[in-house]
Amino acid sequence: MKNLLLLITTALLFSFCSSPQKEKEASTNKIDEDSLLNLVQYQTFQYFWEGAEPNSGLARERFHEDNIYPSNDKHIVTTGGSGFGLMAIIVGVERGFIERAQAIERFGKIVGFLETADRFHGAYPHWLNGETGEVKAFSKKDDGGDLVETAFLIQGLLTVRQFLDASTEAEKNLAQRITKIWEEVEWDWYTKGEDVLYWHWSPNYEWDMNFPVGGYNECLIMYVLAASSPTHAIDADVYHKGWARDGAIANDTTAYGLPTILDHYEHADKAVGPLFWAHYSYLGLNPKNLNDKYGDYWDLNKNHALIQYRYAVENPKEFEGYGENMWGLTSSYSMKGYAGHNPDDDLGVISPTAALSSFPYTPKESMQFLKFLYEPKRDSLIGNYGPYDAFSFEHDWYVPRYLAIDQGPIPVMIENHRSGLIWELFMQNKEIENGLSKLGFYYEE
Repeated sequence: MKNLLLLITTALLFSFCSSPQKEKEASTNKIDEDSLLNLVQYQTFQYFWEGAEPNSGLARERFHEDNIYPSNDKHIVTTGGSGFGLMAIIVGVERGFIERAQAIERFGKIVGFLETADRFHGAYPHWLNGETGEVKAFSKKDDGGDLVETAFLIQGLLTVRQFLDASTEAEKNLAQRITKIWEEVEWDWYTKGEDVLYWHWSPNYEWDMNFPVGGYNECLIMYVLAASSPTHAIDADVYHKGWARDGAIANDTTAYGLPTILDHYEHADKAVGPLFWAHYSYLGLNPKNLNDKYGDYWDLNKNHALIQYRYAVENPKEFEGYGENMWGLTSSYSMKGYAGHNPDDDLGVISPTAALSSFPYTPKESMQFLKFLYEPKRDSLIGNYGPYDAFSFEHDWYVPRYLAIDQGPIPVMIENHRSGLIWELFMQNKEIENGLSKLGFYYEE
């Protein structure tokens, strides 16, 4: 049976929409929108609260309401998705879903688990066994440190650190334990002595994955954290030569009348990537007024979302349902398994996290999608933890499953749209301010 709260709430919300009284529609529209935002934040927060792996408190990699799991392992936790979940729990406190004391208790449990879990030169693996703390291989050679997932986790931990009350002894102690985890990540070691950061290292295969991270994608936060580290910082050249590829990253193009700002696909004819590129690094890192010599990061993300919106409205492949109320492509489940969706690689699959996590950039367009998705006649696309991961009208397909990395950005980015809370907390970290300055970032008022 569907979540009773969802059915009751959506019925109440859309009873307003059927009223013939225009003045009532005008006066209640804001209430309707606030209620919808509260609802979707509550549901997606619950993925990381009620749905957390019980021993570690961390986020399960996936949750399937159809109870079908690859390898039948429900104890795999994701480090990057757990970083998103830490910030979602703060949203839960802000919105009154849980008490502050409950959040502090959960944070303590998570930090205690992370202190003894497997690490590789300070970096966590992509997956951990939530019962034992041992690495769970993501693929054959990906059985060691994953610096990108670690960056997403550290982003969440540093946000929690700023949320904690230093005047309270217990919370002060917890903040110090988080600082220790942060300072033990050997970002500089993951350069191999070169001017670029490498994604993976394995105790069994060493650098065989051979994945230097450069050119624009979801990984900006990794370079910012690496430059900000008080103990294992990278030189600025690693950012400018490795990530920015000696300036080649700034070779932007134009799509749907908007500049892409940065080159999403070096030496390729694609315009913009999947929308998670505009979310993962910016859950804590505030792109508003953020600039460096390569671009304006607010325009970068806003244009990215608007390009995808305009693509859906034009609908060049004539997929059923695409338009101003149904848009947003990112990496998610699909009929063909997990896939990276973008305008140049479009299977006709909509991923709700794409539009919903873009609320700060496209408030009007994202709200149109949210209202469309939560109409009662589409309740088969919504479960206990919010919108299911993906659906397709074109292929008459949906799957009652969730992924942590897709659910996590939704409550966090909606909160950044509503109050800016998570951006405010993360940006208060003095190390981050120093790291941004070191890399040549500046704010334009």
